[in-house]
Amino acid sequence: MSTENAAAGTAGSARLPREKIELLPALRDLALISVIGWSLQLMVTDMSPLAALAGMAGLYGICAGGLVLARFVPFYLPSVAWISLLGIAATLPMVPWDQAVLHLVEEIDFLALSVPCLAYAGLAVSSREIDVVKRSGWKLLVIAIFVLAGTYLGSAVIADTVLRITG
Repeated sequence: MSTENAAAGTAGSARLPREKIELLPALRDLALISVIGWSLQLMVTDMSPLAALAGMAGLYGICAGGLVLARFVPFYLPSVAWISLLGIAATLPMVPWDQAVLHLVEEIDFLALSVPCLAYAGLAVSSREIDVVKRSGWKLLVIAIFVLAGTYLGSAVIADTVLRITG
C-alpha cells in the first residue's frame, strides 16, 4: 500500500486509490483492440479501409490522451472519465478542430466496437465474482430479474414519451 493510500485509509476517508497506469502496456493493448475494432468496422459497415483506419486512429488518439491524463494529472479522475472528457472537448462546437474530429469518427459503428469490450468483460470474470454468486444464490437471481425488468420498462416509458412528444 502506498503512503498516499495509507494516509487516506487512516484518516477514515472513502477516497479511491489513484490508478497507476503503466502506459506502454496500456497503449499496446489499446492498439490491439483498435486493430480488432478496425477489422470489425470493415465487416459491418461500408467504410473504406482507409476511412475506417482514420476513424479508429482518431479514437485511439482520444483514448491514449485520456490514459496519459489519468496517469499524470495531479488530481484523480478515473481513466474512463478523462477519455470521455477529452472526447467531449475534442468535439465541442467552439473548438476549431471539431469538424475534423467529427468527420473522422462519424461513420464508425460504435455497436461493433462494443464486441471486443464485452468479450473481455466475459473473460475477465474471476473466481471471486463466482464465489459471490454462489454465496448469494437465488436472491441474486430475483434482484437481477427486478433490475432488468425495471430497466426495460423504464426505457420503454422514456422511449414512448419521447416518441409521443416528437411524433
